[in-house]
Amino acid sequence: SDLGLSCNQSAQPATPPPGALSGSGTAACTVEEFWKAKQSDSSVYSVTKASYRSRVALLITNIEFSHEARRNGAEKDEEKMEKLLKNLGYEVVRHRNCTGKEIYKALTDFTDHPKLKETDSVVVVIMSHGKLGAVLGVNWKDGDDDPDEFPINNIFTLLGPEKCPKLVNKPKVIIIQACRGGQKGSVLCSDAPNQADAVPPPEEGFEGDNLRFVHKEKDFIPLLSCTPDAVSYRHREQGSLLIQYMADIFEAHSDRDHIYELFRKVLQRFEDREVRNCLQMPTMDRLTLTKHFYLFPGLVDTNQ
Repeated sequence: SDLGLSCNQSAQPATPPPGALSGSGTAACTVEEFWKAKQSDSSVYSVTKASYRSRVALLITNIEFSHEARRNGAEKDEEKMEKLLKNLGYEVVRHRNCTGKEIYKALTDFTDHPKLKETDSVVVVIMSHGKLGAVLGVNWKDGDDDPDEFPINNIFTLLGPEKCPKLVNKPKVIIIQACRGGQKGSVLCSDAPNQADAVPPPEEGFEGDNLRFVHKEKDFIPLLSCTPDAVSYRHREQGSLLIQYMADIFEAHSDRDHIYELFRKVLQRFEDREVRNCLQMPTMDRLTLTKHFYLFPGLVDTNQ
């Protein structure tokens, strides 16, 4: 949703330290020294210089729509995200103004990318209008019997072990910048606590077998720009709040923080935002990372 007159304050960038992605400066060691220190840590996803050189990301940005409003400011999001991904060592496969079927094809083609076998991770970014459970294709029209949309669940299926075994045990970072409904992300509340029913976890049985099983869905860390049914805000000139905050946080901290901590700091920026009548809170839905994933920006010069 475009930010209206009452919400036209753009995101306030953090003051970045000198140097691209030069980070927090909390430790005197270089990125390479930090990377070497993590090589023997079993709680960290493996990153080698060879796998770093094979990093690849998919970036899909919908701006112009046949029946919906133009996503003003989305060009800024695309520009910032492409720059960020390249600074993190990712080759960027870019698509713009896609239908739902074209988004599906772009993802399917991405699973056949020759770099996936050697990469340590992938990033998939989709920015569009959206609704709960789906992003909208450029020809989406309210009331259509066969709406032009792409179910977000397809990302997990296409990048999962059955469709893409080359990504088994590798971090898959999913970033969705889209509304998930039309409701505001704020409510008025009293001091009376709400009580939720405790749902016990289901019991599980285990059987031994000679076949090798892998988890159907694992090593994902998705960041969706808002909570279910809520609006995601975008400044008409500066772009979306999510992408602005991500660019700031990753520039300042990605040399030392793992991906979950980076996303947590993005959420904290939304919590600290001063414009209180346009509240928005991203979520990390379906998080299945089992280790820390460090990005080690600048570990290898991918331009060589």
